[in-house]
Amino acid sequence: MSRELREEVLAGLSAAVEQLTRFMDPGLIPEVGTNLAFALPGARTNDDVAAVQGRVVLLEGRIHPVGQVAFRASDHVARVVLTAMKFDPAMRSAGNIRYSPQIIEILEGMLLEICSFDREREPPGIRTMDWGVASCCRSGVPDVIFDRGAVGKEPMVRILCENPSDVAAIIMKVSTRMRTTGRSAST
Repeated sequence: MSRELREEVLAGLSAAVEQLTRFMDPGLIPEVGTNLAFALPGARTNDDVAAVQGRVVLLEGRIHPVGQVAFRASDHVARVVLTAMKFDPAMRSAGNIRYSPQIIEILEGMLLEICSFDREREPPGIRTMDWGVASCCRSGVPDVIFDRGAVGKEPMVRILCENPSDVAAIIMKVSTRMRTTGRSAST
């Protein structure tokens, strides 16, 4: 891929991360942190997917990206994107947020297509994100894929879109609805 295209991906991702840093409800950050990824067109490996180094975390109650956006910065969210792209090459971006029934209810109210998988049903020898995302994409890539966790695995919501600004827009709408309804992400 051209250097120019790689720089466009990094710039688009940086702008979306900046939006989240300023407007995302801190209650949406899971214990493991949030990440946002954006893949090059035709991405095949983690080398082709940019994300935030060290994730986005809460620091003294404020949202803070630990590092810069860079290629090969995430394994987890990169695998979500790469698996989704096998079913729809246009779905090049994903981000993860905290799971709660209230968050799923808000996302359903936004009329997004939502799918879930059960980590307890994961076949042996397969990576969770590869299997879980693929199991939800058989009839097309949904807007949201979530799971309720498992022993030692935090429940998680993953938002998938064509670009990171759309992922950020969904997260910001969830944030706004949480604030206007007085809901907590952790209940």
